[in-house]
Amino acid sequence: MGLNIVGFIEKVNGNEMSYTSFAEKYLSNNKPVVITGLMADWRAPKDWVSDDGRPNLHFISSTFGNSKVQVADCGSREFTDQKRFDMTVAEFIDHWLKLSSVEHGNLYLKDWHFVKEYPEYTAYTTPPFFRDDWLNLYLDHYHMHEDHDTYQKRDNISCSDYRFVYMGAKGTWTPFHADVFRSYSWSANVCGKKQWYFLSPEQRHLVFDRNMKNSVYDIFEEVDDTKFPNFTKTIWLECTQDQNELIFVPSGWYHQVHNLEDTISINHNWFNAYNLSWVWDLMLRDYKEAREYIEDIKDICDDFEGLCQRNLAANTGMNFYDFFNFMVRFSFANIVQLCHLAKSSMTAERRSSCTAQNLIFNLESAKDIAIKMKLTCLSENHNISLDFGSVLEEPAFLELCFQLERTYAFIHDKHEPTGDKKFLMDELLDMGLGKLLSAVVCNPENLATLIDDALQNLVMSPNKI
Repeated sequence: MGLNIVGFIEKVNGNEMSYTSFAEKYLSNNKPVVITGLMADWRAPKDWVSDDGRPNLHFISSTFGNSKVQVADCGSREFTDQKRFDMTVAEFIDHWLKLSSVEHGNLYLKDWHFVKEYPEYTAYTTPPFFRDDWLNLYLDHYHMHEDHDTYQKRDNISCSDYRFVYMGAKGTWTPFHADVFRSYSWSANVCGKKQWYFLSPEQRHLVFDRNMKNSVYDIFEEVDDTKFPNFTKTIWLECTQDQNELIFVPSGWYHQVHNLEDTISINHNWFNAYNLSWVWDLMLRDYKEAREYIEDIKDICDDFEGLCQRNLAANTGMNFYDFFNFMVRFSFANIVQLCHLAKSSMTAERRSSCTAQNLIFNLESAKDIAIKMKLTCLSENHNISLDFGSVLEEPAFLELCFQLERTYAFIHDKHEPTGDKKFLMDELLDMGLGKLLSAVVCNPENLATLIDDALQNLVMSPNKI
């Protein structure tokens, strides 16, 4: 029996929509969309694509051939994913070129951290709709998992970033899945064509087994109805993504993707205030599973909670403490930006600006997550202590604040900021907010209180924003 496909993904011209309208219609509503018109000035389509529209494999091999990358064997399953192994880009392309003209490839280059490896080669510019990227902005300055006993360079826990290049011949594909952290993702076809099949988050339970542990691997193979008894009830959306088109994949949408032609794509995973709740809900669900799995050793384990958190980090990519540190630093950074905005203009017009409203929304979303966190082990201190004044002196935090300012200046005001990175502490003192500098956050309740105080001082006061 085939899939019950009931509709297609909407397609819009990205040049005819503001960031605010995109956020309201697609980010807030968690709705997928295909976007055209945003890749015209990219370098990648010029360098990486031959005149016939196919990948310029010679250029890529000669320019980036020494890079070590992960390659998936699309014909070999390993647990819930395709079997992966390491190759150089040159080796991968050599294999590709040896295929006959009628043979479909099985090897698919995935998760190439191209931006990190070639920072001077600007292959593309992240479109404005996807610039408010807390995940990659944070990872540019901090490790997500900060347990130095377990940290290893470029391991799955301390991943360097979530900006990737994918390359695959016609016939390569990605199995059915939902994205890491239940993040948003966007994917841009530099060349080639992809076919996407989408399942809405509300139908998640229909594609899992009776124990809700394992999902369907390939929606086109013979799905065992005794193992997945509800799969036949699923309702699908599909779309064909052409060259120079981007697709926005919302949080929690399961999807399977097939390359209809030889294809190169650029892909980011990211999250921000609009989908923080998706990230937290997944972590909480994964934590409960990790805890349940080792419950039988609880009474003989010296640090059972610590073991649960280590397992959570290994399975999910971060644990409660990592996510809490992330939330605290980003809350601090948003408070600083709101303060800077208040200092730069005291007018009512500035108070209602898109940037101000964005920052307020960010902090309100962070507060909502902090309140949810209060019901977990994070309600205790666990040696977590981030004080505002010390964090403000971290070079990495100063750079994080500056990049956050650049982000909102670009997406809302269409320009780069002109200020420098040394304004932070003096401005807090000038505005009578020195109390913030002595604030210490040890648990989610501290964080929620700090955000409340900051919003009260910066938003509610008639002399502020």
